[in-house]
Amino acid sequence: MADAYDVVIVGAGIIGLTIARHFLISSDLSVAIIGKEFPCSGSTGAGQGYLWMIYKTPGGAIWDLSQRSHQLWKMLAHSIEEEGLDPMVELGWKKCGSLLIGRTEEESDMLKGWVKQLCEAGLKAEYLSSNELIRKEPDLLVDKYSAAAFLPDDCQLDARRTVAYIEKTNRNFAAKGRYTEFYNDPVKRFIRSDINGEVKAVQTSNNTIYSKKAVIVAAGCWTGSLMQDLFRNWEMDLHVPVKPRKGHLLVLENFNSLKLNHGLMEAAYLKHSTISGIESSDPEQNLSVSMTANVDAAGNLQLGSSREFVGFNTDLDESVVSQIWKRAGEFFPKLKTLSLPDLSAIRKVRTGLRPYMPDEKPVIGSVPGLSNVFLAAGHEGCGLSMVSSHLAVILNFYA
Repeated sequence: MADAYDVVIVGAGIIGLTIARHFLISSDLSVAIIGKEFPCSGSTGAGQGYLWMIYKTPGGAIWDLSQRSHQLWKMLAHSIEEEGLDPMVELGWKKCGSLLIGRTEEESDMLKGWVKQLCEAGLKAEYLSSNELIRKEPDLLVDKYSAAAFLPDDCQLDARRTVAYIEKTNRNFAAKGRYTEFYNDPVKRFIRSDINGEVKAVQTSNNTIYSKKAVIVAAGCWTGSLMQDLFRNWEMDLHVPVKPRKGHLLVLENFNSLKLNHGLMEAAYLKHSTISGIESSDPEQNLSVSMTANVDAAGNLQLGSSREFVGFNTDLDESVVSQIWKRAGEFFPKLKTLSLPDLSAIRKVRTGLRPYMPDEKPVIGSVPGLSNVFLAAGHEGCGLSMVSSHLAVILNFYA
């Protein structure tokens, strides 16, 4: 078995890569990672890169995972500094602070309670009145009912830089025979042992990769269909209800017409309200667009975000991009003076599929009936901010 590793990871997004990193630096196990494409081809590369706690519900389903993950990212940034490197260069890391913006009297009242919850959960949070808010963000449209929850310690990173850094770390173990990447190599099937029924190998389009100890499936929104297909072949039943939730992100490169001092998100983001007039007969397919805005490490303005269920379709939809631009203009008057078609030379649009779970909790842990197979998927749009969730998989593995 030339291609044999202790741990085989299916999925080369941020979850799969960080699981590999943890095994490599924290144990003597060998690791293979399989990706149907190259890293950042999917949801990891399509996101805004924010690591914000501002919109996470204290005590909610993902609160502990998110909080732990934020601590780990900050520890990584600090360790990079101790090596004499710049986290901004290596990870696109910056402490941006975040603002959750309310524009109605009802939203402003809600934000007061929201700030209280965040403070009680141990975060540094502030309530900003309209006068305080305009001082923080002069280009933001602010009226008498405007207010915000402010988390000064929230951070963000650049997914592409971060993935490149993690890959570089992982590849340091390749010369020791402990790490190999099988990219652009989709999984075709799992091979089970005739002796104990455990999965002994993963067969891809080009390779057969054997596992000595464990197989971890971190294939994002493809996890459910992948596991269903595999189990159907074995006449077993496993339903993993993760499914794709499409998003568009509008990026304006080196955009200097709008100045942002923090990451911003409208309070309506918490509800993902459907856009009037773009409703589907299927409620789950209804398009929602909420204003999110930040500036990345390269100085690009990133505007989002949309959410819709359209299967695995990742085609760019200009009507959705127009809705994102229109919504951003309702918060930033300077954008209303500009025509989006006139910005085509600096405009890019990213589309991706968030791995959505109906109960909003990622599915993590061992697979019933297969003692050496584990799942780590269903993080929706929070994969970057919940990378610590892989620790549950590792703990289960060693239990």
